[in-house]
Amino acid sequence: MGSNHLTYRLVAALCVWLCTALSAWAEPLPRDAIAPYIQPPMLLGEALNDQGVWQLLNSGGAEAGYVFETEPMAPLPGFSGAAINVLVVLDLEGRFLDVQLISHNEPIFVSGLPEHLFYDFFKQYRGHSISDSLVVGSPYGTGSDGSALVYLDGVTKGTASIRIAHESILAATLKVAREKMNGIATGPPAFPDPDYTEDLTWSDLVDQGIVTRKTVSNREMDEYFAGTLWEDDDPQAQENPDALYLDLWVVDIGAPSVAKAVLSPDGFQELQQFMSISTTDEPVLVMETARHGLVTDAFVRNTAPDLISAEQGGFPIAFRDSDIFVDLNNAVPEALHDGAALILRTDRRLGFDPTAEWILRIKALRAHGSFQPQIGSATLELPHITPDRFYARIEPVTPSPPWVDALRNRQTDLIILSVFLIGLLAVLGLRLNRLAGHRHFTAIRLGILAFVVGFIGWWGQGQLSIATPLAVGRTALEGGSYGFLLYDPFSLVIWAVTIIGFVLWGRGLFCGWLCPFGALQEFAHHLGRLLRLPQIEPSALWDNRLKWLKYIVLAVLVYFLFTAPARLDKAIEVEPFKTAITTFFIREWYYVAYAVGLLLLSMVLFKGFCRYVCPLGAVMAIGGLLRGRKWIDRRSACGSPCQLCKVKCSYGAIKKTGEIQYSECFQCLDCVTIHDDPKQCVPLILAARERKRRIAAQ
Repeated sequence: MGSNHLTYRLVAALCVWLCTALSAWAEPLPRDAIAPYIQPPMLLGEALNDQGVWQLLNSGGAEAGYVFETEPMAPLPGFSGAAINVLVVLDLEGRFLDVQLISHNEPIFVSGLPEHLFYDFFKQYRGHSISDSLVVGSPYGTGSDGSALVYLDGVTKGTASIRIAHESILAATLKVAREKMNGIATGPPAFPDPDYTEDLTWSDLVDQGIVTRKTVSNREMDEYFAGTLWEDDDPQAQENPDALYLDLWVVDIGAPSVAKAVLSPDGFQELQQFMSISTTDEPVLVMETARHGLVTDAFVRNTAPDLISAEQGGFPIAFRDSDIFVDLNNAVPEALHDGAALILRTDRRLGFDPTAEWILRIKALRAHGSFQPQIGSATLELPHITPDRFYARIEPVTPSPPWVDALRNRQTDLIILSVFLIGLLAVLGLRLNRLAGHRHFTAIRLGILAFVVGFIGWWGQGQLSIATPLAVGRTALEGGSYGFLLYDPFSLVIWAVTIIGFVLWGRGLFCGWLCPFGALQEFAHHLGRLLRLPQIEPSALWDNRLKWLKYIVLAVLVYFLFTAPARLDKAIEVEPFKTAITTFFIREWYYVAYAVGLLLLSMVLFKGFCRYVCPLGAVMAIGGLLRGRKWIDRRSACGSPCQLCKVKCSYGAIKKTGEIQYSECFQCLDCVTIHDDPKQCVPLILAARERKRRIAAQ
């Protein structure tokens, strides 16, 4: 092998490795993205794992198969470096019910070939079984009609992308089949142990069964076709019935000790160079010395052999030619030197275990008739197994619970969030009045809200949503698990602090200090003030009426939860949080228009969405009933005669009597500022004047 060719393969392998590493970040699509792909009367059932495998339900609600994406489980990189994501629908017997392209970024189909060709390719899988040996391509010549392979038509000029997608489908499908069907479990594949050495000869391999052999005579072959259309179509067999028709030898040469006993030094070196690049491939040497051969005349190197197939544990093994020149050791019998030989390869990541028994199948073909002959076939089988002493396995590591991984992945964010929340609770709990009376209070508050929008919202994705309490409510009624809450520890910490805030301050802690969209509305209000826009303030009557609207919205969502859960995802869009915070306003125009419209409204109507519409705010107000104290100080003169705090309260959370409506209080601290300021609080001003008058009178 030339040095330039070796360098090219090394570079190619490095590129594939890098692309695979990048693709491994793929996350499964959510339910609402998968469900539209399922054709009635079938339905999408429950998630079976965190890799995007779902139940397939029939019209009666019974399990009918599995639905899954290829990208999360087999993120093989395409030419763009990104994986091709395909949705596979598999029935319980391993048949493909549907295969659809979800997403890709293959350059040849993005800006070259018509993209519908790529989508149409996947329709060919329907009706085929996972036990079929599916390959991309077409049979060459009429003699291949009896091939062991099932051919899927590729796309001219797009073959490479098609094959990558095909390999992804096979890898993901076999993984699901092994995990979910017939109780077959998957584990880390065995791989040749580089540290194990053993001096072996060809005779040792034969005596120990490391090399296996199958012979079939012409007479035995005639017996296979006896009583069929093709029983008299092999004159050569009839002339010499005792001669060998098939003399097949199989040896797995992945283990270096075995390969050295079979191959010449040059052949062994070339194999090792191949395996240093194709590190996950298992090479298997097949040899045949009789008249059958290994392939037809139509066989093309570096493709799947057209007469050979294999299976292990009831599942197909995807073998293909490795295109390596076979140079045998001198100790190997001369007949094998003169026969046909191929080094096949299969990817161990697809589930092949060389230390477990597998079956090699080779088809014997006969043709009847000279014009458009009818092809008959018989399948010959050879079981094979390699001793496990030549192989090693990565000890399976018990995976950490998802919530532990989530904590580790967000460790830095959680530390920053915790420091911020502890500081905020300390300031509001111990120094609240001093904070409210600070001469730069407005600037401090806006700085905190900016942090909430930037870090908690856009960076940390910690915008709480009504979806969480709705899910908790349904789980409580149905007796399910609350484990889903642990998958987002960042938001869970905010929920925990919010609940603590219910006891200390009511709804005000979250709605006034921790809600990213609420903070955006407050910034919009200050911008409206800066632009001197006219402000809208509903009358007391309409303000009280409109405050009930958020409870109505909450009731509608709860109704949908129990009567029409399929509509709930759309109904929750009454919250603009996903648009403004989660997706940074990158969504369909109507969602963006709604969110931006609410912010524009806030420029003239102070936090109108929070006050009147927000269903999460309704939940917060209900949670605020846990409040254990009246934390805002009041005086007997508050409300009678003084109405200053009521007039200044932008939320309308103070009654005429001066009493605080904690269910509507957003903890802006404006009234606390007024209450403690001798220059603003009317009772304090009047008391100061009275003291001066008394002093003067003395």
